[in-house]
Amino acid sequence: MNEQEYINYSRIAEAIEYIQQNFTEQPTLDEIAKKVHLSPFHFQRVFTEWAGVSPKKFLQFISVQHAKQILNNSQSTLFETAYKTGLSGTGRLHDLFVKIEGMTPGEYKNKGKNLTINYSFTESFFGRILVASTHKGICYMGFSGDKEIAFSELEKRFPKAIFILQTDDIQQNALQIYTQDWSKIHKIKLHLKGTDFQLKVWEALLKIPTGNLATYGNIAKIIQKPKASRAVGTAIGNNPIAFLIPCHRVIQSTGIFGGYMWGTTRKTAIIGWEAAKIHSKII
Repeated sequence: MNEQEYINYSRIAEAIEYIQQNFTEQPTLDEIAKKVHLSPFHFQRVFTEWAGVSPKKFLQFISVQHAKQILNNSQSTLFETAYKTGLSGTGRLHDLFVKIEGMTPGEYKNKGKNLTINYSFTESFFGRILVASTHKGICYMGFSGDKEIAFSELEKRFPKAIFILQTDDIQQNALQIYTQDWSKIHKIKLHLKGTDFQLKVWEALLKIPTGNLATYGNIAKIIQKPKASRAVGTAIGNNPIAFLIPCHRVIQSTGIFGGYMWGTTRKTAIIGWEAAKIHSKII
C-alpha cells in the first residue's frame, strides 16, 4: 500500500461521510467533489480507482435499502450452512484460511505476562493499521491514524506483555489480505485473548461471506444463544482483529449499519468496497 493510496482513502472517507449524512437527498457528483475540494472529473477518477465503481453506484451499495436486500437474500442460506465455506473460488478469502486459537487460562488471567508481542504499522485500503503477533499468531489488528493511540489500545489488551516494534512472517502473511492476491496466503493463525463466548462469536463472524451482511440476531442463533443478541453485540464490539474477523459485516436488522470500533465511516467504506468488488467480480 503506497502513500498515494492512503491519501486517496482519506479523501474518499471524507466523501463517504458526506454521502452517509446526505444520501436521502441523493447528492450529485459535483456536490460531493466540492465537499472534498476536488474537481468532479478528478474525484470520479480517484473514487472509481479505489472502489472499483462510480460514486453513484457506491451510494447504492451503502443505502439502507441495499443493506436490507442483502440481508433478505443471504441469511436463509448463509446461516443454514454455518460450517460450510461461504465463498468459492481460489481468488476469495474464506474461513478456511483462518484458525482461531484462544489463549490459555493462564495467559488470559495474567494479561499477557511472559508473552512477547511483535507489532508494526502499515497502510491499508482503509487507512493505517497496527498489526501485532505472538509466536502463535496474530493477536491484534486495528485501524488508527494515530500511532500512539493505536499502541495504547494494544497495551490495554496485554498490559503485562513485552512489546517489540518489529515485523515478522506471521504479520506479513496476514497483511496479504489487503493485496487482493489471496492465493499466496498461508493459513492465518490468530492467537486471541477472549472468553469462550467471545471466541464462539468471533468464529461465527468468519462464516459471513464477503459482500454479505448479518444481524446480531443471526449470530446469536448460530452460536445457539438466540436470546443473547445484546451479549453478541458486546462480544463483536470487543473483536480485536479488524477486517480479517469481519465484525463490519454485522448490522442492525433495520438495515442501519450501526457502530464500529474503528469508526462508522470506515465501516461504511469497507461494506461498500466489498459490495463493489463482488458486483464487479474482482474477487
